[in-house]
Amino acid sequence: MSSGETEAYVNVPSTDMPSFTEALRASKRIIAVAGAGLSAASGIPTFRGAGGLWRKHDAMGLATPEAFQANPSRVWQFYHYRREKALAAQPNPGHLALAMFSIPSIRHKIAPGSEFTLVTQNVDGLSRRALDMIAALHPELADEIHSPAVQNSILEMHGRLFEVACTDSACGHREYNTSSPVCSALAGTENVFAANEPEPSIDEANLPRCSRCHALARPGVVWFGEMPQYLKEIDKIIAQTDLCIVVGTSSTVYPAAGYAGDVLENGGKVAVFNLDRSEGDQDADYLFLGPAEVTLPKALGLQ
Repeated sequence: MSSGETEAYVNVPSTDMPSFTEALRASKRIIAVAGAGLSAASGIPTFRGAGGLWRKHDAMGLATPEAFQANPSRVWQFYHYRREKALAAQPNPGHLALAMFSIPSIRHKIAPGSEFTLVTQNVDGLSRRALDMIAALHPELADEIHSPAVQNSILEMHGRLFEVACTDSACGHREYNTSSPVCSALAGTENVFAANEPEPSIDEANLPRCSRCHALARPGVVWFGEMPQYLKEIDKIIAQTDLCIVVGTSSTVYPAAGYAGDVLENGGKVAVFNLDRSEGDQDADYLFLGPAEVTLPKALGLQ
């Protein structure tokens, strides 16, 4: 290298847990951005990579308005399968750590005077169930957990598996529904997997219907090509965030994939908790590789 050249700076994320603890304690506006990796330890399929097939179909290809319009029977069977998996699952220590951190009386002992928002791309409802589990185990925290401040701190930007939405725009009714199955015609279809086993074909009239107008209903999730929820609210939070905790996400689905970069550009810090290396994590201030259900409770001081 000539004397006139300067060596390019290469960021190396810290893996020092005590250093992260100090940064966490000094932070005032904290956001966690969670992806499928957070729920993997609970047995929720991620449908990513080589294992991204459901039956013989590309699972990502079923998560579109066009797929539902072409074959609502197949798409509803796919989401029925996912609902049953989620109903059988339990929040893992990663969910529970984030839930505990969202409770001000606990969080302020770790990060005094801080605010916290969990933005989750997951639709399985396990983050909210983690709060319910803590409220059941610690009745003294129940009132605080059920307060708007805590309940509204979880933003499910890709919707909810257990929400059923009317497809008639004139009606637009949505309701929370954890029935198993959500309609009788779907019962047992979650067990149909063999390649040579014929796929059940359910008449549209027997698929889930809107409880108000009886039009065809759809899963209350955000499909590819649709607008995620809470975007304006999240943008306002990101603009003020001084610490972004990225958990269990490959950082490939936008806009969530861009949030960590936005925080860095605004002068905040970013900590990544993932099982493996992910896109853009070389720019983070902190990087903790391993199961999030192990690393996250330790990092938050909530083991």
